[in-house]
Amino acid sequence: MSADTTTRIETEVLGFVKERTGLELGAADDLFATGAVTSLFAMHLVTHVEQTYGVSVTGSQLKLDNFRSASAVAALVTTLRQEP
Repeated sequence: MSADTTTRIETEVLGFVKERTGLELGAADDLFATGAVTSLFAMHLVTHVEQTYGVSVTGSQLKLDNFRSASAVAALVTTLRQEP
C-alpha cells in the first residue's frame, strides 16, 4: 500500500477519534495513554475499522498494539488487505 493510502487511513482514524472524543491527536500518539480510547471505545474502533476498510479483525489481531495509534491501525489495515 502506498504512503498516500497509509496517510489517508491515519487521517480518517484520527478524524473518527476526534469526532467522538474531541481530542486532536497525531498519527503516532498513543490513543490509550492519551485517554482518547477506553476499552469500550476500542471495540467501537475495531468495528469502525472493519466496516470502513472491509477487513475482519480476529484472534491474535485483536491486541492493543494494533490499535495503540492511528499508524498502528493503518499498518494493520494494510496487512489485512494483503492477506489472501
